[in-house]
Amino acid sequence: MYDNLISTVDLEKLTALNNPKIMDVVDQAIKLMKPGKIIVLTDDQNEIENFRNLTIEAKEEKKLAINDHTIHYDGYYDQARDKGHTATLLPAGQQLSRGLNVVERETGLKEILSIMDGAMEGKTMIIRFFCLGPTNSRFSISALQITDSYYVTHSEDILYRPGYEQFKKLNDKDDFFYFWHSAGRLDERNTTIDIDKRRIYIDPLENRVLSVNNQYAGNSLACKKLALRLAIYKSNHSDWLTEHMFISAYYSPYKDRKTYFAGAFPSACGKTSTAMIPGATIVGDDIAYIKEGPEGEMRAVNIEQGIFGIIKDVNEKDDPEIFKAITTPKEIIFSNILTTKDGKAYWQGMGKNFDIPNEGFNHSGNWKEGDKDKEGNNIPISHPNSRFTVGISVLDNVDEALHASEGVQIDAVLYGGRDSDTTVPVAESLDWVHGVFIGATIESETTSATLGKAGVRKSNPMACMDFIIVPLSMYFKNHLKFGRKLKKCPPVFSTNYFLKGEDGQYLNTKLDKKVWVLWAEGRVHGDYDAILTPIGHIPKYKDLKNLFAKIFDGRVYSKEEYEDQFSLHIDRYMEKYQRMEELFKDEPDMPIEFWDELTRIRNGLENLQNQKGKNIISPFEL
Repeated sequence: MYDNLISTVDLEKLTALNNPKIMDVVDQAIKLMKPGKIIVLTDDQNEIENFRNLTIEAKEEKKLAINDHTIHYDGYYDQARDKGHTATLLPAGQQLSRGLNVVERETGLKEILSIMDGAMEGKTMIIRFFCLGPTNSRFSISALQITDSYYVTHSEDILYRPGYEQFKKLNDKDDFFYFWHSAGRLDERNTTIDIDKRRIYIDPLENRVLSVNNQYAGNSLACKKLALRLAIYKSNHSDWLTEHMFISAYYSPYKDRKTYFAGAFPSACGKTSTAMIPGATIVGDDIAYIKEGPEGEMRAVNIEQGIFGIIKDVNEKDDPEIFKAITTPKEIIFSNILTTKDGKAYWQGMGKNFDIPNEGFNHSGNWKEGDKDKEGNNIPISHPNSRFTVGISVLDNVDEALHASEGVQIDAVLYGGRDSDTTVPVAESLDWVHGVFIGATIESETTSATLGKAGVRKSNPMACMDFIIVPLSMYFKNHLKFGRKLKKCPPVFSTNYFLKGEDGQYLNTKLDKKVWVLWAEGRVHGDYDAILTPIGHIPKYKDLKNLFAKIFDGRVYSKEEYEDQFSLHIDRYMEKYQRMEELFKDEPDMPIEFWDELTRIRNGLENLQNQKGKNIISPFEL
């Protein structure tokens, strides 16, 4: 059947799964992509270790000076999620909400399968099995990855739990996600040539993703954001949630107490650094499956066991936990940063204590300071969306519940975005319905994490807009329904680390997020009173003053700082809610609770403005 493409041992690994669908999926992939060789890996650690050496031999990664650190490069124009060529395949006549690409399923399949025809000629097909979520858990989803990229496979080894044995235990042999990926033709730098034929198609009716002519992990590691889309489709047709959320435990500075939070932030908005604030322990930094627990509580698991984080501006001062993790010996894959002949690594914003070289090798190839690309743009030392991939278990701040089969109880939810002029640094929702509204109305300035222009304010519901492949109304209703059935419904908090003053300077430091989060932790347990406003409960000055002094060794937090950060700019909030009305008014079948919240907040802000006779309301006046 396989024409000597696969060893007897590797073929036996497939047949041992006793799963006709797997055999059919593999057969189809082989006939279509026509590999020169096939490798099948199980959960055996010796197999996995030996395979990682092949990644170096294939020149998809290169060793660096620090032990177990490697570097991988994507193509110069393959540095972020390609929204323009990512689409969901749906039957004719079906559409998704704004901003999401849909291609008629039969047409899309015909297109991408023609592009993938022969894509692996002369290359090795790698077949891997992973588990999304802890193994042996009601949260688990099995995932089959077929790729010709050693880098993709190595990355998924770090990011995901081994799943071969999990596949053996499947009661429903058809209940798994599967992914076909090919990097396509490669140039002398081992980067994709045919980027004009890059396609990433999600096929929820078949629980699969087809991806070709790309290497950047957001487009090629199907277990990550591509599987997120499939799981959103799956959960929203059931009774649970799939969210773009971290899971971390925060510890009270005053009491011996541990509180688990889940949090959703758009890319490059402080998500990983919030998950890893000093003193916290981390379960996960990116994607969570959320289900009702046995006592009516919210429980969540991290579908991953690693971190694929943005490295730009990670430095010892602002992100001490992350910086320590990525500058000490442990298995890490860096991507698209500057490296020198002696194997040292450099990136944008790594700190003033480093003498950045003026030449080396980066995402553009051989590089020297002042080089420009073909559009005439200066090429920085590293791409703004450069990344690091590391396992959570090797971090000093790993949480003991990383692999807990029932996950952890979530006692609070955080939502954040990039907002330079409106949203206060932290506020608590009035209830779960208001919390869903807060998540639904997240706005954030665009960043380099997606291809296109940066700095544009965009709506990003639940920090998940790029991945929601069901109608937004269904997605919101599922959140509301989920909260209603819980006996222990967690409070929701909005956060914003990017508020600026009239001079354009940030009104807080990067480390201040610890205060905002620990205030929220205290509110969960009733430690603090708060000021009731139309946009939610905001902190009282004395509580923040005490927290700043406690957390930062006597740092003085002034009344002026507090007033600048927590004054309500009525006109700006009203402008935001006008934008939200315009965005959602044409969304079919929106829940009535959304419009009720919008009306309540608007009326409250107008009443406050009339009562105070001014547009900017100081928190000291509330």
